[in-house]
Amino acid sequence: MEEKTYNDQIEGRNSVLELLQSEKDINKIYITKGEKHGSINKIIQLAKQKKIIIVEKDKKQMQQIAQTPNYQGVIATVPPYEYCEIEDILKKAKDQNEPPFVLILDGIEDPHNLGSIIRTAETAGIHGIIIPKRRAATVNSTVAKVSAGAIQYMKIARVTNISEAIQKLKDEGLWICGTDIETQKYYTEQDLTGPLGIVIGNEGQGISDKVKKNCDFLVKIPMKGKITSLNASVSAGIIIYEAVKQRK
Repeated sequence: MEEKTYNDQIEGRNSVLELLQSEKDINKIYITKGEKHGSINKIIQLAKQKKIIIVEKDKKQMQQIAQTPNYQGVIATVPPYEYCEIEDILKKAKDQNEPPFVLILDGIEDPHNLGSIIRTAETAGIHGIIIPKRRAATVNSTVAKVSAGAIQYMKIARVTNISEAIQKLKDEGLWICGTDIETQKYYTEQDLTGPLGIVIGNEGQGISDKVKKNCDFLVKIPMKGKITSLNASVSAGIIIYEAVKQRK
């Protein structure tokens, strides 16, 4: 396994519930004093069952601990996020007896986009996500919150070189699909079945030229309006679900 990054925290009721229901380790749960209604009761019950320390703090103290404004009265501190290797992603596909379905993110910088993409990928049955170590968003509390708990179930590999990672996937028999507004083929016209890697580029520049050259084929999404690009997480969702539709 790759080295761990840093201690972090998960905030918000749904995210903390997902965390408690997963097999992930939790160091401690902070709850705002007096918050004993709704899903907070379920969080307290599960935490007690798992013998996790619960600490009550007043509102001002909770605001000082919180990393996001909408923490909903509950914060869980967790061990460092543990990234996996590409081999772990491929093994997951093999264990599930499915052709590998992998997402490669070429420089997504906004943690909200990363969180949204992870959420979509998990619901679509993607086996894992590959992100670069440099000049890109990493897994933090914002990503965890936006992913709505999906981060607990998604394998993410963090690599030094995206092009080399793509080559490794190709050597394992995956076809690599890139996105490019300049290409002729629409995403609905491309065969997206079988072992597949989908590359989503940076929010501003898209896929780098080097990575683009390593793709087996490129597709585009139709654009009807005045703006010629979509949000990265929206683009990812559109192409991922076309692949899901074809792979049924």
